[in-house]
Amino acid sequence: MARTPVVSDSIGPILTIPNAITVVRTVVSLGLAVVALGADDRLPWVVAAYLVYYLGDSADGLAARLLGQETRAGAVHDILSDRLCTALCASNLILLQPELAVPVAIFLLNFMVLDCLLSLSFLLWPIVSPNYFAVVDPLVYRLNWSHPAKALNNIGIIVAVVVGWLPLALVIVLTQLAVKAWSAHRVVGRIRELEAARGAVV
Repeated sequence: MARTPVVSDSIGPILTIPNAITVVRTVVSLGLAVVALGADDRLPWVVAAYLVYYLGDSADGLAARLLGQETRAGAVHDILSDRLCTALCASNLILLQPELAVPVAIFLLNFMVLDCLLSLSFLLWPIVSPNYFAVVDPLVYRLNWSHPAKALNNIGIIVAVVVGWLPLALVIVLTQLAVKAWSAHRVVGRIRELEAARGAVV
């Protein structure tokens, strides 16, 4: 198995098998989610869209590690593709459970903006992706990009929609928002340390 160095400031290459998988899983998931938006019985289409998204997201990451093709460009591509898939899939969740529109909207605000900025912050350090953020801050990594943390990013709101209970949904999304906000605050501290170190070097 080829290994990608954890520490790297290289951008590419762009044309890789993992990136191709990301394109395919994104297009297929989006297609299914769009069909769901106009379907009378949208639930099977939403389930299929989420399955393609999750399985494809796992497949592109696995391929990147096995082939030694983890790149910073690929990480950004994956992060942005995840947001696009989530936006359309979560729109369907609102249609399935209109009474949970507010929690889903809070989830989207968190995932599309705060979590996106947090995920892209890895670019400030010479590491390949957020999957290696532990070299910068182990606690922020565990709370955001460890396997359990990444699974809970989307599964929490799905569980809330399945249960259909507004208080539970609000607790889930507000807890997620608090974790992301705290993590962002901590990362800002790391950025200041980085800038101070660079100033000292200069």
